[in-house]
Amino acid sequence: MIAKLQNDSLELLKQLIRIQSFSKEEDKTGDAIEQFLQERGIKTYRKLNNIWAYNQHFDAAKPTVLLNSHHDTVKPNSGYTRDPYDAAVEDGKLYGLGSNDAGGCLVSLIATFLYFYDQEDLSYNVCLATTAEEEISGNNGLELVLPDLGELEFAIVGEPTQMNLAIAERGLLVLDCTSTGKAGHAAREEGDNAIYKALKDIEWFRNYRFSKVSEVFGPLKMTVTIINAGSQHNVVPATCLFTVDVRVTDAYANEEVLKIIRSHVDCEVKPRSIRLKPSSIDKEHPLVQAGIALGRTTYGSPTTSDQALLSIPSVKVGPGDSARSHMADEYVYVDEIAEGIELYIKMLEPVIKVKG
Repeated sequence: MIAKLQNDSLELLKQLIRIQSFSKEEDKTGDAIEQFLQERGIKTYRKLNNIWAYNQHFDAAKPTVLLNSHHDTVKPNSGYTRDPYDAAVEDGKLYGLGSNDAGGCLVSLIATFLYFYDQEDLSYNVCLATTAEEEISGNNGLELVLPDLGELEFAIVGEPTQMNLAIAERGLLVLDCTSTGKAGHAAREEGDNAIYKALKDIEWFRNYRFSKVSEVFGPLKMTVTIINAGSQHNVVPATCLFTVDVRVTDAYANEEVLKIIRSHVDCEVKPRSIRLKPSSIDKEHPLVQAGIALGRTTYGSPTTSDQALLSIPSVKVGPGDSARSHMADEYVYVDEIAEGIELYIKMLEPVIKVKG
């Protein structure tokens, strides 16, 4: 059965690569995934370009595990020497846009869902969600359908990690800050210089250390990345605008960090969004322990994914290598997909199957 799942997964991934599926334009890959599942007798649900399904013997009294990955891609960069939609296999590599990020993960999780789909001896329900707009952190992807998926206990988020376990992921806050002074003529020492007021707050952002330190990531990081003030050389500026990039660790919630910042600075602080949350799963969680028992390592991921939208324990893991994501002539090894399916199944079996 696993050999057939591996073969079917490879063919599905080839099909998906041949379909252009930039973020917000994933309708055709959504159609392909929907057809693939329905041809196997699986009832699917759809909202915009998001497709999801549940195991055959779904039981509302049982907890549910989410298997999630995305089917949108970035646009191919100018360095491509191959047709990004050709889906050619050469020297054990499947080439094509989205093959590594996150096509290999996506089809491997679909295969894993199919493996457990009709099994009756599960202590968990299994929900498969193939979602859109991950590459742009869009509002019409996983975030849109989460309320429709029902109560979830924990999740596997498919991203290329060489099948190692990202047990934590940094959150992201982008803060637009405004220091306000009063305009005046520079020669007459008039006004209240907004740049000088901003400097005090910028120095705070540079030097402040949050008291709680993540075991995985270490301290929370804040970096001032943009500054803009002034209109001409002889006018004291009334406003100074600056932007702060805040990489939030699993030691804090985004709202908590924002509250601390506002209590220490004089400038107005407006977050562009607080939705990209830090996430984590306990290293002692049975899923993580099952992965460790299979020889997989754990680490904290500095990059964001749809994991940031989940408020449940989650692990980011999948076949492929994040170093290949968004690169020219992107590829995934055929063997990586086979290994991904096998390891996903072996990680989940001791966790979601009823002990005999």
